[in-house]
Formats: sequence, structure tokens, C-alpha cells
Amino acid sequence: MATGPGEFTRRKRCGDGIETPPPYGDGVRVDVHYYGSVAMPDAGGGPPSPTDRRYETGDVVACYGRLCHWAQLADRLGFDTFWLTEHHFQHEGYEVTPNLVLFGVHLAGMTRRLRFGQMFNVVPQWHPLRLAEDFAMADILTGGRLVFGVGRGTVPRESETLGAVVASGDNAMSKEADRINREMFEEAMEIVRLAWAQPEFSYAGKHFTFPPPGIPDRGSTVTTLSLVPRPVHQPVEIFQPCGSPTTLAYVAEQGFTGVFAMGPYGVVKAGWDRFAEIAAGAGRALGPGEGRCLQIPVHVGRTTAGALRSGRAAHDEFVKFLAPYGRFSRFVPGAPFDFRPTAEQSRDTGGMAIGSVEEVADQLGRWRDLLDLRHLVLFPDLPGLTEAQGDEQLAWLAEEVLPRVGVQFEGQVAP
Repeated sequence: MATGPGEFTRRKRCGDGIETPPPYGDGVRVDVHYYGSVAMPDAGGGPPSPTDRRYETGDVVACYGRLCHWAQLADRLGFDTFWLTEHHFQHEGYEVTPNLVLFGVHLAGMTRRLRFGQMFNVVPQWHPLRLAEDFAMADILTGGRLVFGVGRGTVPRESETLGAVVASGDNAMSKEADRINREMFEEAMEIVRLAWAQPEFSYAGKHFTFPPPGIPDRGSTVTTLSLVPRPVHQPVEIFQPCGSPTTLAYVAEQGFTGVFAMGPYGVVKAGWDRFAEIAAGAGRALGPGEGRCLQIPVHVGRTTAGALRSGRAAHDEFVKFLAPYGRFSRFVPGAPFDFRPTAEQSRDTGGMAIGSVEEVADQLGRWRDLLDLRHLVLFPDLPGLTEAQGDEQLAWLAEEVLPRVGVQFEGQVAP
């Protein structure tokens, strides 16, 4: 099932410096995604609880060092894009990268051709024009090597502190918070895209007005603004997770790329197909697998038993951390909101790929065939793995798993 050379083909990439990368082409794009967690040797399903964990700046610095190391390794191995995740005030140590645009610029300077994506900038927590400016400047400085991703947020602690609201398991998925959050997000995205596209712009909405009325400026009043700079590499591709039917419809209608993650085969397939139907209704005809990508956590071993032995504690810590947000409730029909799957359940549903090289390749091949996949994002960053284990996962994926699914990495960078 997972064999068949040429079923995935890897496009060639740009050379040194800040030369403009070429279009993605017709092959399948293969990326890696990291939450950015501190070293966690006591990872597992038991104590301590996530909120009891507390780490210091030195732990965060060491985490950043590991991310830089893995970015350089991913660059050498031939992956396309290295994604990070935005979160704030994470004393628990799971996600300690609050500014993905800044980190992406730094990582671009340490690598030759790898792209760096935001999965995701939490837009309601940003001033929309600062987000637009920062990404535009990074686009120029890196020669187009940053990839723009956006989300609405999940954590009240950070959203409310930074001037937004969010529906969460912590507030019983408040419909009012979700309504306000969605309004703010959609207005902010209108502003970002308008500022990128127009030499001069103005905007008046429910939550934002730019420029604010009555600003004096050298004997006149400001009526329009100009974003300086604007991105050079236009149009900017925008990625957004499809976490609910309403968001899925919005992403499809807006022309964004939909991100599907951590779901069983049937659930993801239904959303995947629905996305294409809605996009077509909005005048956006998508070919098979186009306009969407699949993100899947992975853990590889030489044998099934070896993968479960080396990955179980990391899997269980990951589940312990995310279950209160309802991330696994779709894995089993009728499961409670805070359902905690076992490693075997995560693997059997398709929500995670855990097993031997051959088994993980088979599972990725099944996803490829089911979705006619054109863009795959692998997530090897389960908490508790050492740097050496992280190196091993990347190498196994690039050199042993993906070739079994027909992925050909071209033009790898010499060490």
C-alpha cells in the first residue's frame, strides 16, 4: 500500500541566500511541525499535572537551541517547511515560542532553503497592522521563506491577557466569547489583506477603525494609511485550521489553505470533501487534494514494540496536555470532551502514526490514497523526547519512511 515510486515527488528548492523560492509545483510538499517544548524527562500520563509544571528561562533557552538544531537538520534532509506554534505565558513548558515571525527570520539566517511557517499566529491577540508589518518585513528579509498561518486561539489565559477572548474548555466553550473572537479575527484578517494589497487603505468595522478619526498630521488630517513595507512575494498564501464547520466554511470561501489535523479517517475525509464543495460554491475550483493539508503526529521505531516503548510516555504527556481542550474527542464515537486515547487508539483511528518504519509508511500511504494528498505536515515533537531521539525521528522519516511512500527529496544540503 505504501509503495509506488513517484506517487509523491519532491520539488527542487532555491539555492543559497535570499533567492526567491520557486512555486510549489505539482508534487507533494512535506513539512515538519514543532510545538517547541522544553526538555521533559518525566513525561508520561501520570503526575505531575500540566498546570503543576513550571520551568525557567534556562529551560526555554535550551528549547530554542534544540529547535535551531532541528531546523538545520530538516534543512539538510530536504523538508520543505518548518512550522512553529504561537503561545504565551506557558510556564508548563509545552509551547514556549511566542513570536513565530521573529523566530522564523532567525532560523532563515541559520539555514539555506527551508521555509518557516506559523501554525499559527493567533490573530485576535495581535494588533492586525503590527502583524501585517512584521510579516511583510520578514518576507523581504528572508526572500520569501516565511509561510503565513493564522488561527483564532484556544487559551483564555493568553487571549484575555492580550486583549482578546476565546471559547475554550476552560469557559465551557462560551458562545458569546466565540462570537466576539470570530468577529475580531475576521475583521483583523480583512485589515491584514487590505494593507498588503493596497498602496493606501482605510477600514471601519465594529472592532477596528484605521486610521482612527481626527489624527492631525502637518496641517491636515489623516484619512488613509500605507503599510510600509508591504510583502514582496504576493499574493501571500494563508493557512488556517478547520476546527469547526463554521471555520471550515470561512477558510474555504476566503481562498485560504485549510489545515486538517488529528482526526480519524472518516471525520477528516468528510471535512476534506466538504471543504472542496464549499470552495467550489464560492467560485474556487480545487483539484483533488488542492487547497488543503494534513498534519499528523508521528513516532517511528524499528519495530512496533520499539515505537510504543520509546513513544508511549511522550504520547501520554501530549494527551494529558491537550485533552482538556477536547483535541481527542473525535477519536472515538461518543467519547467525552476530555477523552484521553491510549497510544494504540491514537494509532488505530489514524489520528497519529505510531509504529515501525513500515507501519508508519503504510498509514501515511493510506492517508495519501484517501485524500489524494498533496501536502503533508509531520509532527514528531511529542514532549519528553531527547534531542537525539528527535534527530532519529527526522532521519527515519526522511530517509526510510517517506521513500516507502514514494517521496523523493531532491537537492539535499550537504552537512
